[in-house]
Amino acid sequence: MTQEQIKTAIIEQILEIAPDIDEADILPDKNIQRSLEIDSFDFLKILTALNEVVGVEVPESDYAKVDTLEHMCEYFKERVKS
Repeated sequence: MTQEQIKTAIIEQILEIAPDIDEADILPDKNIQRSLEIDSFDFLKILTALNEVVGVEVPESDYAKVDTLEHMCEYFKERVKS
């Protein structure tokens, strides 16, 4: 997957889990949970859905590494199977 495909998948999953969010509000460098007011359960659902789509599981110890859209894209890009 390309960086752009990963970014698109992340945004799609955020909008699927939290449909009341406007895509324009998903800023690359802002904390996803705080800026979008997503609770920890929804954040976990997003990561679980991304595991199914992208094929990369995020262990709890790495949650701080996927706090923004930008960080999430980098994290998945480094670990995705080509």
